[in-house]
Amino acid sequence: MGTVYITQEDAFIGKVDERLNVKFEKKTILDVPLLKIDGVVVLGRATVSPAIISELLERHIPLTFLTHTGGYLGRLEPEVTKNIFVRKAQWQAAGESPQAIHLVQGFVRGKLKNYRQILLRRQRESQGLDLSKNITRIEQAIAPIDTTHNINSLRGLEGAGSAAYFGCFSELIRVPEFDFNGRVRRPPTDPVNSLLSFGYALLRHDVQGAINIVGFDPYLGYLHCERYGRPSLALDLMEEFRPLVVDTVVLSALNKCLLTTADFVTEPLSGAVSLTASGRKTFLQLYAQKKLSEFKHPVFGRKCTYQEAFELQARLVAKYLMGEIEKYPPLILK
Repeated sequence: MGTVYITQEDAFIGKVDERLNVKFEKKTILDVPLLKIDGVVVLGRATVSPAIISELLERHIPLTFLTHTGGYLGRLEPEVTKNIFVRKAQWQAAGESPQAIHLVQGFVRGKLKNYRQILLRRQRESQGLDLSKNITRIEQAIAPIDTTHNINSLRGLEGAGSAAYFGCFSELIRVPEFDFNGRVRRPPTDPVNSLLSFGYALLRHDVQGAINIVGFDPYLGYLHCERYGRPSLALDLMEEFRPLVVDTVVLSALNKCLLTTADFVTEPLSGAVSLTASGRKTFLQLYAQKKLSEFKHPVFGRKCTYQEAFELQARLVAKYLMGEIEKYPPLILK
């Protein structure tokens, strides 16, 4: 089953035998064997019993708390893995080291090449749609990556490529009811930005869980600057997965009319847009299905799910930092 998402406000999350049991108004609304769970995400307000907290910790199952709109609140997880050697290598590479620069090159290259593939695919599928200017701008951002050895400059290339991608993102949406005029984050003020932000919050949970399994300190990254409370390495590794997982789910949900304008609400004071309870349930189902979909990993040459790929890519980062491989290969799919 993978990750369990609990969206019912004021639910009670407990343990019955070897099962996670969720009740609302004394009625069971979810009952799942614990051995099928690798993560629990609570959206909104809920009561969590001490028994299930203890069980999740013993089973090394992380418990993440988000607001009902996907804002990150906190995370409860077992003791970090005992592999001190991975963290030592991670810290030794901090700053403008050759290893840090190489990883940032990989993260940025992976993200931008996956952006380009999404635009190329959509242009092939949509007769009369011309995205060539934006594709060229992304390619111009990709071209100097390998010869750029300054992290701030690499951040600039990432920003330029992302601007080109989101500059035509509205062209990828076939439903006229949904407008997109650029990324708006805090808060998202339209349905498309609401879905992107919500999806990225879910992706952060999954990627952070993967890097914790491998043994990293999630707060020390290379592309993202250190900031109090920011899991910079998780955000780094997320980059190549954003277009592959979240963006494709958002576009599929909108273009297949799996979500409509009726699935969104707007806060009267802040203007923040979020999903309704039923819309959130639909999006979570689509995201969970995407995570479990299979593809052939270009490095390992075998089929894996995106859920597995989060950990595979984290392990490749570790192998590179430990000197076991010469280069870090970002996940780039065609």
